[in-house]
Amino acid sequence: MFWDKVSGVYDVFENAYNGDVYKHTGEIVAGYIGSSDTVLECACGTGAISVHIAPVCKKLVATDFSSKMLRVAEKKCRRYDNIIYRKADITSLKVKDSSFDAVVAGNVIHLLDDPYAALKEFERVCRPGGLIIIPTYVNAGKSSSKMAEKILSIMGVDFKTDFDLFCYKAFFEGAGYEDISYELADGRMPCAIAIIKNNKTERN
Repeated sequence: MFWDKVSGVYDVFENAYNGDVYKHTGEIVAGYIGSSDTVLECACGTGAISVHIAPVCKKLVATDFSSKMLRVAEKKCRRYDNIIYRKADITSLKVKDSSFDAVVAGNVIHLLDDPYAALKEFERVCRPGGLIIIPTYVNAGKSSSKMAEKILSIMGVDFKTDFDLFCYKAFFEGAGYEDISYELADGRMPCAIAIIKNNKTERN
């Protein structure tokens, strides 16, 4: 698996190329998490966002499809004792309905064949009124962004969708979300953070 292969060098690449955004994204996400929250993080990768969430929440369940990414995350976050690590499929989470106060899925939506299936899972496992927080790298038309995408593609990252900020917002509108706001961690490759209030009771 590609993500197993790059688990040991992923942070090096991110920090060297897009370090400010990499860090700021986690800080923004953590700002929406409460001290009593139980949080599910999907596609936690090497724990870049986990390390910011763990100090501010009651419990974090960090999941990823790559076992080696999970090992890196566990090592990075070893000082926190409120994290459980699990291997999981983002489109078929083996947890009960409404189990979490917040669901976070960073930089993964653009890699999925069926991102709307993942959104449905996030809705299902997030409690009514909870938050679904989805940070995703977006193409800002900068040469640096395009270069990063090209490098990652050469490395083997399979981008299913190339979002710019306009298309990113249209994607969530297409899913029927209305109670949604956005923040942007700007830099070489910006990260757009969608913050969705889970009004599934009203919508279903």
